[in-house]
Amino acid sequence: MAGFETNQSKPLWLLAELTYRCPLQCPYCSNPIEIAKYKDELSTDDWVCVMREARKMGATQLGFSGGEPLVRQDLEELIAEARQLGFYTNLITSGVGMDETRIKAFKKVGLDHIQVSFQASNEELNNYLGGSETFQHKLEMARLVKQYEYPMVLNIVLHRKNVEQIKDILDMTVDLNADYVELASTQYYGWSRINVDQLLPTRAQLQNAEAVTKKYQEKMKDKMKIIYVIPDYFENRPKPCMNGWGAIFLTIAPDGSALPCHAAAQLPGLNPPNVKEHPVDWIWDESPAFNKFRGLDWMQEPCRSCPEKEKDFGGCRCQAYMLTGDPSNADPVCDKSPHHQQLHDDVERIGRIAEKGSDEKPLIFRNMKNSKQAMKDQLPVD
Repeated sequence: MAGFETNQSKPLWLLAELTYRCPLQCPYCSNPIEIAKYKDELSTDDWVCVMREARKMGATQLGFSGGEPLVRQDLEELIAEARQLGFYTNLITSGVGMDETRIKAFKKVGLDHIQVSFQASNEELNNYLGGSETFQHKLEMARLVKQYEYPMVLNIVLHRKNVEQIKDILDMTVDLNADYVELASTQYYGWSRINVDQLLPTRAQLQNAEAVTKKYQEKMKDKMKIIYVIPDYFENRPKPCMNGWGAIFLTIAPDGSALPCHAAAQLPGLNPPNVKEHPVDWIWDESPAFNKFRGLDWMQEPCRSCPEKEKDFGGCRCQAYMLTGDPSNADPVCDKSPHHQQLHDDVERIGRIAEKGSDEKPLIFRNMKNSKQAMKDQLPVD
C-alpha cells in the first residue's frame, strides 16, 4: 500500500480476546455492544496458529482477555503453548471461574502474571455492578494469587458509582498486600459509552480521587506501585493511543478479527482482516485496515501541522469517530480540535446532572439480552 512499504513496526503486544462470554454484567465494559453476534470463536488450533505467527514476527507480551477468558476450557493448553513459544503471559480476569486447583494448573503450565479486577471495595456495590455475588470470591482469589507467588496485580475501574470509595478501595488493596494497583478510570467505549451519562464522574469527584491517590502513592511508594489514569474527557491533550495505530499492539477478537485496538471494529469501512483468512504478517504489514491510520500521512488539520503529532499521533481514532463521526478527525480531547468545546460542554452538562443527583436514567448492563435489544434497536453509541 502506497506510503507504507517501509513499515518497520512489529506487533510486540498481542491481546488475545478469547471470548466475549462473561459471568459478569459490568455496565462500564469496553467490549463491543454487539457481543451477541460473536458466536463462532476461534478454535484452540486457530489460537495456537495466531500465537506462533505473532511470535515469529517478534511479539513478546501476550494478554489473555475477554469477556472472561476463564470460560475457555482450553486456557491452560493455550498458556502452555505460549510459554513454549517464549511469550510473557498475562491473564486478565475477574477471578470468577477460578479456584485454587486452576491457579495450580496455571503455575504448572508457566503463566507469568494474573491481574484480578474488582468492581468496588464495598461488597454490595461490587456485586451490583457485576450483576453477581462475587466479592468474597474475588478476595479469596486475590489472596491465592499472592500465595502462589504471582505478582499481586489488582485492577479497579473507576467511575461515578464507585470513585467516592477511592480511600476504601486503596485500603482494600493495602490489606490484600498488592504489588501493583491500576486505578483505571473508565474510558468510554462499547458499553461504557452508552452509559456515559451515568458513569462519568464530576470534576469534584475527580479532584478528590487524584488527591487521595497521591497521598497513597507517597505513603506506599516503597511497597506498592499505584497507577492512576484519569478519564480522557477531562484532558486537554490526547493520549498516544496504543502508541500509534498499527505500531506495537495487535488485538485478535474472539471471531478472529484482527484489530489495531480492542475498539476499532466500530470504525466505518475498516473491514478488519481475519486470521482465518490471512496470516498475521500480511495482516500487520499489508492489510488496508492496519495501514489506514499508520504513520502521519493520513492526518488532517489541525493534526497535520501540529508540532506534537509525533508525540500523540492525533489521539484515539475510535474516540474521534464516536465524538465527531469521522475517525480521521483530531481526537476532541485535544484543545486544538474544533470539537473540543463541544466535548467540554457535554462533560459539564453531565456534571450538572450528577451534582443535582437527578440521573434517573438506568444503567444498561452488559449481557446478551441487552446486546440483542441494542442491535435490534440500533442503539446509538455516540
